[in-house]
Amino acid sequence: MSHRATALTLTGMTALDPPDAGRSTTSRTAEPDPDIRDDTILGRRHRALTLGIVTVVSLIAFEASAVNTAMPIAARALDGVELYAYAFSAYFTASLFAMALSGEWSDRKGPLPPLVCGIVAFGAGLVVAGTAQRMWMFVGGRAVQGIGGGLVIVALYVVVGRAYPRRLQPAVLASFSAAWVLPVLVGPVVAGTVTEQAGWRWVFLSIPVLVLPPLAVMLPALRTLPPGGRSPAMDRRRILLALAVAGGAGLLQYAAQDLAWYSLLPAAAGLALLVPCVLRLLPAGTFRAARGLPSVVLLRGVAAGAFLGAESFVPLMLVTQRGLSATAAGLTLAGGGLTWALGSYTQSRARLEPYRERLMGLGMLLIAVAIALAPLALAASVPVWTVAVAWAVGGYGMGMTISSASVLMLKLSRPEEAGSNSSSLQVSDALGNITLVGLSGVLFVAFGGATMPPTTHATTPTAASSHPAAFTAVYAAMATVALAGAWVTTRLRPNSHSGTTMAPKVVP
Repeated sequence: MSHRATALTLTGMTALDPPDAGRSTTSRTAEPDPDIRDDTILGRRHRALTLGIVTVVSLIAFEASAVNTAMPIAARALDGVELYAYAFSAYFTASLFAMALSGEWSDRKGPLPPLVCGIVAFGAGLVVAGTAQRMWMFVGGRAVQGIGGGLVIVALYVVVGRAYPRRLQPAVLASFSAAWVLPVLVGPVVAGTVTEQAGWRWVFLSIPVLVLPPLAVMLPALRTLPPGGRSPAMDRRRILLALAVAGGAGLLQYAAQDLAWYSLLPAAAGLALLVPCVLRLLPAGTFRAARGLPSVVLLRGVAAGAFLGAESFVPLMLVTQRGLSATAAGLTLAGGGLTWALGSYTQSRARLEPYRERLMGLGMLLIAVAIALAPLALAASVPVWTVAVAWAVGGYGMGMTISSASVLMLKLSRPEEAGSNSSSLQVSDALGNITLVGLSGVLFVAFGGATMPPTTHATTPTAASSHPAAFTAVYAAMATVALAGAWVTTRLRPNSHSGTTMAPKVVP
């Protein structure tokens, strides 16, 4: 789960550069230089590329919000509630490998090839999921989507790093947030209506026709981007590490589906693959929260995973425990999209740049509060809009935290390592989602959530379908993780005596 509003109106000034920096009073009173006037994210030079990026991100955002709305109905229709969490985590497992591949591919050949392949794979995965007859087929379709999504997101970060000057990069990253606003508002309504009137399958089958046009908008600008400065040969070792990480994560998820003693074997094999490979794939010191870039990378995974691990179960909780329709349950998440945009806009303000790390700490605390408030809706006396309010609070925290992490990553990266560090940031995001959504699934099953009866429509909760302990366990765990993330924000600044803000090298 890597929503934001007003960034499309930004003129290109960022927190890194004050207005009119380096220009005299005379030049400010004279007619503006056309090159300066057009050098914004929506100026003539960057307009087509910016609009193409925003459109691609918007489609991915619409798919994410639509899936959140339709997933409870799909899982119950396919009699696969016990695999509910893995329909989410399969996406991120597959994207782990794709992200590392995209980083290497983009650094050598430019971002266009992985971007095209990613968009095609994303659409293919939607078709597989929409035509699935069994839950495992549905999960497989989500995995294909993950391959596409992993290729696309890293390629877009590389585009930002190469096509835009540094002073415009925070504004472009904020526009990623803006691209989520309309889909988050419209997605639940459209997906819920389609699910209730035509069936959940059309939520997936209707999106592929929309995934190719944005590429045509960006194509002229993408073709002008130079190839990377590295040798043409890809780093096979890094790609194999990513493949091992994805395989290890898959084995762990397989083991988690059945909490029996024989599940220890695939779990042990998964850990043996996952742990050493992750330690070599991410910057040195990531998992001990070393100061600087390692903590930035770690925080991205913690924030994204905790929020999505809780969010994935919000529609299911409201449909099964409070009897809401798929549309109404999905709409409870819409406010989080708006406030995510506001949080992202807040962190981009120049006057707040000296306090970026403190903003991120506040953001993690807001996420923890939001997650802790969600299970209150399990009580019949608590209005369901409590969840909507909580998610608005959490969305604001996510906007400040996630966007700031991207800005800090670019700031702390050596120019020749920006691609690999972008990949590391996204790998951490995906790994956090896999681990924490998977943990949520394990807790949900362990506390009896998998015994809910299958149905194709929302029903009034009964004693047989009510499992408040399962949802409470999920939210308590994710709130605790978010609090741990608040501590990680105290480690974001590099040591003052180091003499550099550049990134440490990856473990050899």
